[in-house]
Amino acid sequence: MDTARLTKAILEEAPIHIIEHMALVLTTIAIAVFIAVPAGVILTRVGYKKFANPALNMLNVFLTIPAFAFIAAAMPILGIGYKPAIVVLTLQSLLPIARNTIVGLLEVDEGLKEAAKGMGMPVRKILFEIELPLAAPVILNGIRTATVFVVSAATLAGFIGAGGLGVLISKGLNLFLKEYIIIGATLGALLAIILDRILGYIENKYTRLACR
Repeated sequence: MDTARLTKAILEEAPIHIIEHMALVLTTIAIAVFIAVPAGVILTRVGYKKFANPALNMLNVFLTIPAFAFIAAAMPILGIGYKPAIVVLTLQSLLPIARNTIVGLLEVDEGLKEAAKGMGMPVRKILFEIELPLAAPVILNGIRTATVFVVSAATLAGFIGAGGLGVLISKGLNLFLKEYIIIGATLGALLAIILDRILGYIENKYTRLACR
């Protein structure tokens, strides 16, 4: 098969893998936000702040392990496919979200919180109406960082049967066809850039609105 026909065939196959890749990324980030943001909130409360650094150090260990090695280590326990990929990617994406949640909340002016308390505002209301809205730009930045990382790391999921753009790269390596590798890697890079721009736009827009 000549290069033009092969490229066309790969591009016709690519959309399903893009959808699979997006599903991996969105599922991972949704789970990570669900875990990391509440954990970050708890670690900024009185009595729990002393656990913040140990918790972040533990999450940093997950991030320093190469994703492929992490997935390989998880396979004997979780098997192959979607499940181990989601577990590993989620564990590796927790750090930037949790860290930014903690940093964002700690940067909220204590004077504002004290003023709210003085007005009789309940602690829960202070959290949801003052602290989290003011910390949101920093938290969004953490989600943005985690998303770009997951888009890249999710490529490895294709090697263990979890789908995504890694399938194209894996196929290219197995068949010794560079076109699969080039197109798979290029689409992965484009996806990372697009999601980074979208989340950057949301982050900047929210920051401008919060400053008004």
